[in-house]
Amino acid sequence: MVPPVDNLIHALSKLPGLGRRSAERAALALLRKPELLLDTLVAALQEARATVCCCTVCGGFTAREQDPCGLCADTSRDGTLLCVVEEPSDIFAIERSGGYRGRYHALMGKLSPARQTGPADLRLRALVGRIERGGVEEVLLALSTDMEGDATAGYISELLGPLGVRVTRLAFGLPADSGVGYSDPLTLKRAISGRIACS
Repeated sequence: MVPPVDNLIHALSKLPGLGRRSAERAALALLRKPELLLDTLVAALQEARATVCCCTVCGGFTAREQDPCGLCADTSRDGTLLCVVEEPSDIFAIERSGGYRGRYHALMGKLSPARQTGPADLRLRALVGRIERGGVEEVLLALSTDMEGDATAGYISELLGPLGVRVTRLAFGLPADSGVGYSDPLTLKRAISGRIACS
């Protein structure tokens, strides 16, 4: 394959969710219609590179001229509730649900010995600082349910314990429109232990 095409495929394959074959299809589609797709993508990437940064308060994505971000600046949001997420993209997912009106804090990862990510690599000092400044009554940990997410949740819970805030975690259970027979044992176990009363 032509080296520039191979370089494009290699670069695209580093994106989450794109394997080698998907990256190859995307690269060839971009090159087939450069003025329609490739030029637009290059312009959007350059604009994002020049104008997007992480909010200095929550760590979510924002425009450089709007820091802190719109969510942090919104006075109608509940400042007593702070949702801790692993990545800025998790903030988008929670906002799409429409079920949360508090504030956010992105850690920029999770504890992972395999990736050599320790407490110093996460935005934990900033999290503690936000709690110490006062006003936060509950910290909701919206972290993944894998071993690393569980370890991160345990670490944060111990870290924040002496600060007098309530630390909670997202409920675990069956996905919407899913059956018991399609669920893995761990999800079922968590769904049973986190069961709620019928009203």
